[in-house]
Amino acid sequence: MNEYLLLTPGPLSTSGTVKQAMLKDWCTWDDDYNIEIVEAIRTKLTALASNTDDFTSVLMQGSGTASVESALGSLIKNTDKLLIINNGAYGKRIAEIANYLNINALVLNLNETQLPNMAEVEEQLQAHSDITHIAMVHCETTTGMLNPVKEMGTLAKKYNKTFILDAMSSFGGIELDMAELQIDVLISSANKCIQGVPGFGFVIVKKAIIEKCQGIARSLSLDLYAQWKTMEEHNGKWRFTSPTHVVRAFHQALLELEEEGGVKARYNRYKTNQQRLVDGMHALGFTTLLAKELHSPIITSFYSPKSNQYNFGLFYSALKEQGFVIYPGKVSDADCFRIGNIGEIYPNDIERLLSAIERSRFWLDSE
Repeated sequence: MNEYLLLTPGPLSTSGTVKQAMLKDWCTWDDDYNIEIVEAIRTKLTALASNTDDFTSVLMQGSGTASVESALGSLIKNTDKLLIINNGAYGKRIAEIANYLNINALVLNLNETQLPNMAEVEEQLQAHSDITHIAMVHCETTTGMLNPVKEMGTLAKKYNKTFILDAMSSFGGIELDMAELQIDVLISSANKCIQGVPGFGFVIVKKAIIEKCQGIARSLSLDLYAQWKTMEEHNGKWRFTSPTHVVRAFHQALLELEEEGGVKARYNRYKTNQQRLVDGMHALGFTTLLAKELHSPIITSFYSPKSNQYNFGLFYSALKEQGFVIYPGKVSDADCFRIGNIGEIYPNDIERLLSAIERSRFWLDSE
């Protein structure tokens, strides 16, 4: 058993049965892996994403960022133009990827605690009619803020733009329907709200889009079209080495999501965790970075104590010794830290965490 719980936005704490699923080796040529595991995963992912049959899913080796890079590099042509909504570290990363891949991009830079203004986005679409794609992060784990997916999808549809959503930290933990929200491309990872382990990500995309993307990719290993085509034609076969143990663990995690009651039930657990965390932290003298109405059920940023005696490293170590790992802050203009509540985390774990935090406020001893 682990010595601590991961209260981070991922990797996160997993169930014992997800861990156990990695104890067997798998042959990547056999149907019991490709059809019964990989193809089952692809089917389950598209069903989670939409009630329609307009979408397909592609699994891609590597981190979640690798899947973002695969999608951007494989779906956006040299003649296209990408509008990037940047209000956090992961919007910034999309811009960095676009720069590396020489994708023609316009970046709308916002403050990390600022929601996109739809009127301002529409101004950009009107001023730059050559924009073909819009990319935005759903849950910016920089702060824990949820960006306005429905409004952005509506705007993208109004101007006939392809809407790409980085749902890395939200998919599987927050209900959504890609067709209803007019999302064309969604990207996430195995080690987030579905509660698998790191090793691959996935892209859920309209069939009508990926079918036309042959030859666009700027990378051999991250060619999303080629990966999709191989999986389609060879019953889930991966082009290059499949991360078999991670894939098997993810299949188990998907089964456990269903057993919990699906995304709605998981959302309710996460929301309960987050609300109890915030209430308890307020009682202990901590203040959240964001206003309550901007919170997501994924991760929460708290201002660091103002005491000169406070030190995050010492605070982190004190909590880790008691079985809890939290996350440093990532906001450029605020001294803060973050606590996630996704993964195999339950309300009683939050209560134990709050007790540990109460015992770890060493800076109060000198006041």
